Amino acid sequence: MDARSASSFLSLSGAAQVTPEGVTRSPLRIRGARIAASLPASAAQLDLRDHLIFPGLINAHEHLQINAVPPLATGEIFPNSYAWIEAFQAHFDDPAVKAALRVPKATRLRHGALKNLLAGTTCVAQHDPWHDALDAADFPVALLREFGWSYALGWRSYGPPVQQSFVQTPVDRPWMIHLAEGTDAIAQAELAELDALGCLAPHSVLIHGVGLSAQDIERIIACGAGVVWCPSSNQRLLGRTLDPHRLAEAGRLALGTDSRLSGSRDLLEELRHAATADALGLRQLLALVCTDAARLLRLPARGHLQPGAQADLLIVEDRGGHEASSLIGRERSELRAVIRDGLPRIADPDFADWFALAGVEAVPVMLDGRPKLMAASLLDPAVIALEPGLELASANQAKSMITVQAHG
Repeated sequence: MDARSASSFLSLSGAAQVTPEGVTRSPLRIRGARIAASLPASAAQLDLRDHLIFPGLINAHEHLQINAVPPLATGEIFPNSYAWIEAFQAHFDDPAVKAALRVPKATRLRHGALKNLLAGTTCVAQHDPWHDALDAADFPVALLREFGWSYALGWRSYGPPVQQSFVQTPVDRPWMIHLAEGTDAIAQAELAELDALGCLAPHSVLIHGVGLSAQDIERIIACGAGVVWCPSSNQRLLGRTLDPHRLAEAGRLALGTDSRLSGSRDLLEELRHAATADALGLRQLLALVCTDAARLLRLPARGHLQPGAQADLLIVEDRGGHEASSLIGRERSELRAVIRDGLPRIADPDFADWFALAGVEAVPVMLDGRPKLMAASLLDPAVIALEPGLELASANQAKSMITVQAHG
């Protein structure tokens, strides 16, 4: 059966749709890979009562290929990212690091993408040189494309030259750079340096920003630029992170994981960290991985559930109370289903009918000890071997899932 034709028209009823702008309870209509305003009367129906539907999450900053590389064993706090990079050079001699980097890069990239998908992230901004593996039709997540980037002002030997890259990036596309990633005078001076180079503009997206002053933040807001906040990575490497409140109030802040090498396990964990570290409101927290992230990254078809949006969805059980609280604080194994391009990718066993309707072959797996169904196209053994907590289900576990499906 052709998956796309089988799932071309689908109406999800009974669930509440949740975005930072509010909650609606009308059916969510899917036409192919997009959300639609209307469907023919013959469209298939799925009852999702007692569930909440969120847009697929956006991870605004990742290094996909290093999620299985062991972090530095030391708990040393560094004055800036350049000092951490220097300290890491000796770490390359660690046998575990050498073994991790011997894994083909294409496999490591797919692993980083799958890590994101398992936690409800369906779109990622990858901040490294492009690789052919990212163009694979079955790559687990969507990626930010047609953007410009440089690595950092103080490490220009890696990545495109700063001014050249900035000038070559169209003004309607984001241009990204690690900036002010530190607490010392070097980090604190970087925004002024970037501005003097003529590289601070509405499409500039600054990663980390720990060393930004209150005046720097006002300058960023005034020119319409934005910042990606990676609090877990910042706290681990630098001992502190930026104050997110003013940028969040202005809608100029997004959330990123950096990678497991320095940051959190996934975007859900990063959301939990952000929720406990600072008193942002629930809607503000949700905006960091939905609407505000989409705005900063110039992704008009993502981060919302309006007609025309990409049909990337995250479905959870309704816990009651504020709807956003049913997502923030969840573990990845608690997600009921992750949908990308209108097709189920990983879900609880009782979502088997959706896999069948979509013509997507589903394979039983265990995720952090819980049974799941996963699209067979994602089950690369070399990738699964890199992901702690993910494994193929045993025969007995698979049999148990079939029993659940039969009585669901």
